[in-house]
Amino acid sequence: MCVRDPLTVTKSLKVTTALLGAALWMSAAPAVQAQAQVRPVRAPQQAPTQVPAPPALRADQIDLLAKALNDAPAHGFDPGAFAPDRALALLDSRSGADRQAGLNQLVALTMRYARAVHSGRLAAADFDANWGLRPAPYDPAPGFAAALQSDRLAAWLEDLSPPYTGYQTLQKGLVTYRDIAARGGWAVVPEGAPLKLGDKGDARIVQLEARLAVEDPTIAVDGVAVFDEALQQALMRAQKRFGLNPDGVLGKGTLTALNVPVQLRIDQILANMERWRWLPQELPADRIQVNIAAAVMSVFHHDAPTLTMRAVTGRPGDETPMLQSQIHSIVLNPPWNVPSSIATKELWPKERANPGYLARNDFIVIPTGDGGSRLQQKAGDKAALGVVKFDFNNPYGVYLHDTPSRAKFASYSRLASHGCVRLEKPIPLAKQLLNGSAEWTPENVDSTIASGKTVRAQLAQPMAVFLLYWTAYVTPDGQVNFRDDPYGWDRTLVQRIAASKPGSA
Repeated sequence: MCVRDPLTVTKSLKVTTALLGAALWMSAAPAVQAQAQVRPVRAPQQAPTQVPAPPALRADQIDLLAKALNDAPAHGFDPGAFAPDRALALLDSRSGADRQAGLNQLVALTMRYARAVHSGRLAAADFDANWGLRPAPYDPAPGFAAALQSDRLAAWLEDLSPPYTGYQTLQKGLVTYRDIAARGGWAVVPEGAPLKLGDKGDARIVQLEARLAVEDPTIAVDGVAVFDEALQQALMRAQKRFGLNPDGVLGKGTLTALNVPVQLRIDQILANMERWRWLPQELPADRIQVNIAAAVMSVFHHDAPTLTMRAVTGRPGDETPMLQSQIHSIVLNPPWNVPSSIATKELWPKERANPGYLARNDFIVIPTGDGGSRLQQKAGDKAALGVVKFDFNNPYGVYLHDTPSRAKFASYSRLASHGCVRLEKPIPLAKQLLNGSAEWTPENVDSTIASGKTVRAQLAQPMAVFLLYWTAYVTPDGQVNFRDDPYGWDRTLVQRIAASKPGSA
């Protein structure tokens, strides 16, 4: 890019307010919508906002925009996705018409870039029905014009991306894994018998050490085929990053995780960066977050985690949706109103195969008044919802709840529900959410549960809840952690982003 004389360029780019205003207006295409109540339906298109025209762009402002557009890969975009070269060439022309065209192109590119960084690249129709999180409506034109008028263009560009550490650390992780890919990635560790501490003489030990060292710079590669304690510890660190049982043994599951190609890991990082753009610009300081993919729930108070527990989330085919809502009440000793799909596919077949199954498990048949019926499981020791249920409005009919089946919480693979989220420690959560209530003291919660009576406790202050799908995130040690993509949502998202690019088939 040639060096411009600020005075000359500023004079050459003087345009009428009507022309520049039109350029801004035309570039403000509809943004992806988020509905006030999350629904798995197509959102209406937002009309672009017409704003007053900003002053002419100075040479330093043009250079600032060009740098941001050229640095778009730092946000996960393809090199050249917002390349300003053609616009800049026109801006250097002696023709006034060409310079105007270059200015219009640069502004249009900036608006496209701003929407992509701020709200993502999917159109409303491209969201899966279970992706209930949607970015808020966003028109970058007013902010751009205001930034030019107040000479805060650099700050406006900086503020476009999600204001979260989780996003920023993934940006750094993206650089790391792109560098790994540029160096050739990692070699596949061949299949074979499990490797463990004390094994010797197997060439796969050397290959395992080399593979681990690609992502773990603390490993000293010695090329000796001995499975020693240092290698065991390195393997355990990798297993923890993959959410696997850190037993220090190279078994089938660990081998599969290690052999995922580096490009797929990059795709996971890109998909998760995109999902960060769907969140509100500010999360409530007090909230509950569930990582669906990792099956973990955390409570935040003043933005600091105060309670974390294992969860059981939806199995593939019965996916737990992404959404945001507010817990408004807690049901103690809840009955279970069985969804008709579960009754038809699972419970009635069990009754036919073993007559009396429903009665033995406290199910009752309730007439619906239209000649039909539904199943309900009474509250009690056998109740699938356990003794606590956390209700929040959502179109999917999911909620957080207790369970009498505790064994699954000890597993490292906990995707086993019909879509709702089972909690490892629901009673402590209930007491925390009801803390400060004169009626619902911890003692009253315990006595009500013990009574077996079904009671709904209203929260004095609704609690924000977010069901999120994080398959790549960075821990405080700077390491990128990966989880399986159990629902295939990473793959689907990357494919839909690719299909949305200009010129894609």
